Amino acid sequence: MLSQGTIIAKASGGGNAAICLFRLSGSNAIPMVSRCFKAKSERKWKKQNSHTLHLGILHRDGAPIDEVLVSIFKNPNSYTGEDVVEISSHGSNFIQEEILRLFIDQGAQPAKPGEFTLRAFLNQKMDLSQAEAVADLIMSETKAAHEVALNQMRGGYTAEIGHLRQKLMDFASLITLELDFSEEDVAFADRTDLRQLLEDLKSKIKTLIDSFQYGSVIKKGVPVAIVGKPNAGKSSLLNAMLNEERAIVSDIPGTTRDTIEDTLTLSGVQFRFIDTAGLRETQNQIEAVGVARAIEKIDTAKLLIFLYDPTDTNTDEIKQSLNQFSRKDLSIVLVENKNDLIIKGKGKSLIPELEQLAITIPYQKIFGISTYDKQSIDQLKTILFDQVNQLAVQGDVIVSNARHFEALQNALKAILNVQNGMDEELSGDLLSVDINEALHYLGEISGTITNDELLGNIFSKFCIGK
Repeated sequence: MLSQGTIIAKASGGGNAAICLFRLSGSNAIPMVSRCFKAKSERKWKKQNSHTLHLGILHRDGAPIDEVLVSIFKNPNSYTGEDVVEISSHGSNFIQEEILRLFIDQGAQPAKPGEFTLRAFLNQKMDLSQAEAVADLIMSETKAAHEVALNQMRGGYTAEIGHLRQKLMDFASLITLELDFSEEDVAFADRTDLRQLLEDLKSKIKTLIDSFQYGSVIKKGVPVAIVGKPNAGKSSLLNAMLNEERAIVSDIPGTTRDTIEDTLTLSGVQFRFIDTAGLRETQNQIEAVGVARAIEKIDTAKLLIFLYDPTDTNTDEIKQSLNQFSRKDLSIVLVENKNDLIIKGKGKSLIPELEQLAITIPYQKIFGISTYDKQSIDQLKTILFDQVNQLAVQGDVIVSNARHFEALQNALKAILNVQNGMDEELSGDLLSVDINEALHYLGEISGTITNDELLGNIFSKFCIGK
């Protein structure tokens, strides 16, 4: 995947813009720029000190292309660990194409997605989990996602994992040394200290694994399905939550034939609301497809708003529906609509009856609203945020990367095998197999252990120029 020599790419967005930023990295980056850049202060340019800015004219064979600002970052004190030059130009498409062609004609190679960050990793400017956090930081759309990515990019949990991994590696070395003196029956690795280290590792890894459910929804957004019978007010609720007429509202049952999705950010967390077709048996083929899609969306949701109309249902129907949706990783918020009518004495609330059945009904909260006058919509938003916040674990470190989650699970399995082996008083050579497996998976997180296929898969998902 890694190109040889000097690479170039735009580090800013596409299309016409006020400013466009180009980045070059490699041993020939500064000489390439020197051949086609005339600085306004030739004296300062000749020194070419690292971390300096230079204003001047970029030209091709003396013909001006643009007035640009050139930034120099010399190795090893640059993002990639190589000589890096960044050029800020005006952002017309014509100028962008001319600048790219200028340096490609000099031998620069167009950078592949993520190649600058890959070079930073290979030059030990960051570990692999930090490199992945760069992509997450670029793609973050909310405050919470930004904070998770930024914490990981700063080192996150890899420094702590690395410290414990080093201790485990030291024990592995001592156990290997024991094998060389097997005839003398000498024990170099203190089994009591090893047990304590394994407990520390197990505790830390379990905490990180437990944080993944929260980290995943923070990174990708929380999928929230709005379900209920036809005409319960699901589309009206979606419109009230978003404060816009996103879904068509009608008194005719079965108006929503397909899922309607939109996003809303609450306290820095993104929620992906899904308005589903009303759940009922139907002979209408189109509506039946909508009901089937609604069930599919419910299966992928982390939060479920079960909306009911107290004038058109009873507690037995609600209980039956909730038991149908119940699963361990789903939080259900039970919402009673048409509070405005109940307040006016035109209907009867089912909340008192449902609260008496709370032990057997798998819901987290029960709440009354009115989509007609948007009564208590803000309180409902607070409840939804609180449900997500309950997933948070103690500590600042949150795992949001599926690759890290899988590696941690495998490492924990290996550590448990080591503990079981010690309980069974297995020999050092057998213990070392599982210890080395744990070391392998912990090393995969930071990139201490890696391969070309893994790197290619990770960095191919980056944007060009980063």
